[in-house]
Amino acid sequence: MAKIKATLLSAALIFLLNGASFAQCAMCRATLETNVNNGSEEQMAATLNFGIMYLFAAPYILVGVVGYLWYKQSRRSSSPYK
Repeated sequence: MAKIKATLLSAALIFLLNGASFAQCAMCRATLETNVNNGSEEQMAATLNFGIMYLFAAPYILVGVVGYLWYKQSRRSSSPYK
């Protein structure tokens, strides 16, 4: 159990402390560079980065929730105190 906690804590720290993890696909980056070079505000770039990270994280959160519920259900069904 301690190994699992250490692994989860390490993963959480990696994700929380990595501020430079905002990434863009090649098409999004080209669009943003064009818009910024044409005088558009940089707020658009920050908003697009947030959207990309949101779309990136959503499937992993969904899989995590489903896995947790599956784990809890399997523990409940194998309990000797039915």
